[in-house]
Amino acid sequence: MTKRHVSLPPFAEDGLREFLHEVNERLQSDEDTCDVVEDVLVDLHGDREAYERWQAGEEVTPAERVRLQGYDPCNATLESEYYAEKDEDRYEESKYLQWLWRQFDSTPMADNVAFALRFRRMLASHLFESCGENCRFFKGITFSYGHNISVGDNVVIHDDVHLDDRGGLTIGDRVSIADDVHVYSHDHDVVDQTEVRNYHTIIEDDVRLTYDSMVRAGVKVGENAVLAAKSITGKDVPPHHIAAGTPAKSIAVKDGWESIARPIEEANEDRREQRRIEDDLPDDLDTFDEFDRDLQPPNV
Repeated sequence: MTKRHVSLPPFAEDGLREFLHEVNERLQSDEDTCDVVEDVLVDLHGDREAYERWQAGEEVTPAERVRLQGYDPCNATLESEYYAEKDEDRYEESKYLQWLWRQFDSTPMADNVAFALRFRRMLASHLFESCGENCRFFKGITFSYGHNISVGDNVVIHDDVHLDDRGGLTIGDRVSIADDVHVYSHDHDVVDQTEVRNYHTIIEDDVRLTYDSMVRAGVKVGENAVLAAKSITGKDVPPHHIAAGTPAKSIAVKDGWESIARPIEEANEDRREQRRIEDDLPDDLDTFDEFDRDLQPPNV
């Protein structure tokens, strides 16, 4: 069963179009993105009166000040800001746009699907490396950076999905990613978890990643493949295959695709190292070990 078409009332549609056009034009202009994000969030949260009082130097409570300062992405930090290997120049812009995406999701308008899908699609065109036509991004989607993500046409990403693009992430056309899916492009060493390896993770055209599944860093999920609910794949899934389990294995070929699909016995190959991304960190990088563990094995 396909979905039915739903539209907003004309007056609501007019307001939506005007708002999207204004924000899009400002993001495309030479105006400082940080200022645009702050201005949009103040109005979306209905805090213009308090904000103007604060800007005029009038007295505000400490709680009001913290809240009002929080609309400015320059006053916030995200977890990915601490990643040593990030591209500082690209991340600065991505951080502002990611802050707008996340804070928009905390407004009542984020639950208005007709409004929210179009707002996030507009933001994606500025935040992602590339974003195709007719994509649908639902509530609670998170990223590492955003700027290392490429998304094709007619992609649907549902609620509470994490798209880790610490390495690189490519999502093809007509991909469906269900609620609570996690797709990773970085991994940690088993002994020393502070040692991070980045990869290029690839989700090819027409793939379905179903509920609460996970794709590990560097995996390629092939064209028209399915990853079953609650499965975790650390190896490539061939085109037209169905993979299931923890760890996931190819268990079947989609009905009707047997003539062009690889046999099951040739599946479940680990090719992640082919997609390893080497990092070039500066020698004078100021780093810290948040765990400060003794990693020396016993009797060595």
